[in-house]
Amino acid sequence: MNLKFKYQCVNCGNEIQTDDIIYLCPKCEPQNKPGQPLLGVLKIIYDYKAIIEDFGGEDLFYNLKNELFFDLLPIEQSGSIPGLHIGNTPFYEVDEFDGKPLKSTLFIKNDARNPTLSLKDRASALVSAFAKEKGINKILTASTGNAGSSLAGICAAQGQESVIVVPENAPLAKLTQMLMFGATIIPVKGNYDDAFELSLKLTKETGIYNRNTAYNPITIEGKKNVAFEIYEQLDGELPDTIFIPVGDGVIISAVYKGFEDLLLLGIIEHIPTIVAVQAEGSPNLVNNLKSKVFKSVKSKTIADSISVDYPSNFYMTSKFIHNYKGAGVLVSDEEILQASLKLARSTGIFAEPAAAAAMAGFLKWHHENMIPDDSSSLVLITGSGLKDLDSVKGILKMPESISCDVDQAKKILGF
Repeated sequence: MNLKFKYQCVNCGNEIQTDDIIYLCPKCEPQNKPGQPLLGVLKIIYDYKAIIEDFGGEDLFYNLKNELFFDLLPIEQSGSIPGLHIGNTPFYEVDEFDGKPLKSTLFIKNDARNPTLSLKDRASALVSAFAKEKGINKILTASTGNAGSSLAGICAAQGQESVIVVPENAPLAKLTQMLMFGATIIPVKGNYDDAFELSLKLTKETGIYNRNTAYNPITIEGKKNVAFEIYEQLDGELPDTIFIPVGDGVIISAVYKGFEDLLLLGIIEHIPTIVAVQAEGSPNLVNNLKSKVFKSVKSKTIADSISVDYPSNFYMTSKFIHNYKGAGVLVSDEEILQASLKLARSTGIFAEPAAAAAMAGFLKWHHENMIPDDSSSLVLITGSGLKDLDSVKGILKMPESISCDVDQAKKILGF
């Protein structure tokens, strides 16, 4: 049996050590009900004391990095990870935004520069590696687009098959990516939650390995390395505040998990204030952070990737936010679109609406003077604007063609 890691249920605390494929806590899974977040989501924990003993010293972080953080990953061989360039995405410091100097320090980490243009490649890569070591060649996921196109691309690189269950209104650009990578697409009449439910039934009835975020604990372990990169790219410092777009809660939990690993290893002394940014039209995680009984509203937002009625990773996210004093903020679709436009014109980074929500959250706090002048903030961009061109049509005006005439061109330019 693999003694490298074990699973811990975020609801009952049950610990499980197994080499078998496992998704949810067997004690809590039977209590799951339709219209509620998942119970029994599993968190992977390691023998941190043994890791300190093996890699200890002043250079613990860099000793781990030299081994590709292998001791903090739930796989047997680092060579199982696909050969695509995943991670180590660009990191910028921004002094001016929207033509005005910023009073505080702003960093932007652009994870849209991953192979399929989203942060979710980090999760797909580790799920693919885990499956490869188990001799699994077909992987299934539900997705509004990014997780699906990510899984399809990673599977193509690994010689694996991918099956993607998508809402019928998923953006064409994301569906195109999936088809180009050779995925089998199953569109369903309904939203992401409907696609998620169908994918679970398919896994239970066919045994196809399921990548679904939260449901598969490997996804969080794949995404958490973005936290390691933030630590390294800031030379061992940490921003005071991090803004993250939130739908089902897996990306924000993964960032927390990465920092928590570093905290438990003694590499860092605290975790930054992490802000969960949700669309006003899909507020189901933020609105329930202080509720005793989970209540959902029907989601309707331009940010399809974070449009979720029942955030599957609600309980883990809520625990992280409460334990490490995080926060939540809601932004309107108009604020998201304006943030996307200003981000593109101020930095040259084109973010899809779901990713631009994080920038909208930062701008909202900045305008409300909730960010001290001497502090630093980081905005995590999770996906490319090329994923969803339709969403920005309403804020752009495509110019009409002119004849090949220099006078007409000069007139347009104001000469």
